[in-house]
Amino acid sequence: MSLDVSPQLLAQAEQGDIREEDFVATVRDSLPYAYRLIEGLAQELQDSGTDREFADNLTPPPTEADRGQLLRALASDSIRGSLERHFGVTLAFQNCHRVAAFRPQAQDGQSYARFTSTRSQILNQSPEFRDC
Repeated sequence: MSLDVSPQLLAQAEQGDIREEDFVATVRDSLPYAYRLIEGLAQELQDSGTDREFADNLTPPPTEADRGQLLRALASDSIRGSLERHFGVTLAFQNCHRVAAFRPQAQDGQSYARFTSTRSQILNQSPEFRDC
């Protein structure tokens, strides 16, 4: 299971739409490693002013459970989209840990195109990523 959903949030979802901030709080509590990593990248990007188009992570997760959290967060359109809206970034993902937070307007730029290209995907592979 990806998220630990409270009975209250489940009941709310059964009745109709839920508040995005409640969903983000569930993501934060259920996937703390992924949430903190993306939060840190968004903060790093914000702190850089306009000097950088993106901030990325190059450090593998400390545990397989943490890696699983990151993969679950980025593989789900609803989780990923909520995190992007919450932090005001566009996320891009290359392998089991290289996630980047881009300024939303950079999505049409060269840095984003380069990061998400098939060439970059190939260049960022190594044998230790085969089972991640």
